[in-house]
Amino acid sequence: MENKILQNLSLSAVFAALLSYLGMVAVPIVILVITMIVDYITGMSAAWYNAELSSKKGMKGVVKKVGYLALVVVAMALDWLIYCGLQQIGIRFGYGVFFAVLVAIWLIINELISTLENLSRMGVPIPNFLKKIVGKLKTTVEIKGDDKND
Repeated sequence: MENKILQNLSLSAVFAALLSYLGMVAVPIVILVITMIVDYITGMSAAWYNAELSSKKGMKGVVKKVGYLALVVVAMALDWLIYCGLQQIGIRFGYGVFFAVLVAIWLIINELISTLENLSRMGVPIPNFLKKIVGKLKTTVEIKGDDKND
């Protein structure tokens, strides 16, 4: 019992330290992980529902999700390089993250679109306004990212 409490406290401390370290990127990353899990579950469910279940496809999905997290790490590194570079030339910039949050949000939207597609493959009726708003969000994030990049 005491060992279990110590394990839970240790895990909580590690999780809290990680969230503190990630700062502004923490919430989008947590939401991204949740949407990736939901997308994976709905994808596997749709494959089972349509008798298309394949361990090879499932493993490809897992590898793809790991790639998403690697993409966020690349964006975080880019943010860090820009922030440190600006500091070196004497420019104080109030935000240390931009691209990481933008990439995480873009990936969250992709996961939402994929989840809607998976649900649709299972015959779940999807309200048209939901499809439209998620598509519009993706376009808006892409445009904002391009504008800030220029």
